[in-house]
Amino acid sequence: MAITKIHPIKSTLKKAIDYIVDPAKTDDKLLVSSFGCAVETADLEFEKTRLLAMQKGNNLAHHLIQAFEPGEVSYAQAHEIGRQLADEVLQGKYSYVLTTHIDKGHVHNHLIFCAVDMVNHRKYNSNRQSYAYIRRTSDRLCREHGCLLYTSPS
Repeated sequence: MAITKIHPIKSTLKKAIDYIVDPAKTDDKLLVSSFGCAVETADLEFEKTRLLAMQKGNNLAHHLIQAFEPGEVSYAQAHEIGRQLADEVLQGKYSYVLTTHIDKGHVHNHLIFCAVDMVNHRKYNSNRQSYAYIRRTSDRLCREHGCLLYTSPS
């Protein structure tokens, strides 16, 4: 099963997006996709969406990482699981950039999504409940794709 982590991006959004789309990490950008924005201008588009919100909060975006065990999935399979996770969790309301990094010993996804949704211009509430939903959804998608079950040592 993939391990997930999420944290807010409060500054340097462009730097974070540039890091995750690095061609050396994403098979020359073959493992990069987006929804509701262009990868090249995502930081500007996120900011434009944030300007329409009544309550912006302090976050520019959220950064979700989904890491797989070595040999657990192929690059393409990891990217597809990440895309399905993003689409299900964000419900087509939040623009995002998704990348799959293959430069380490383990394949992992980076998902950066706008802190404000494109539909109602409301901020994403990142809390224990929303993270539990991400975790459950990631686990279910991993099972559906036949990922190896990994249990951490006690």
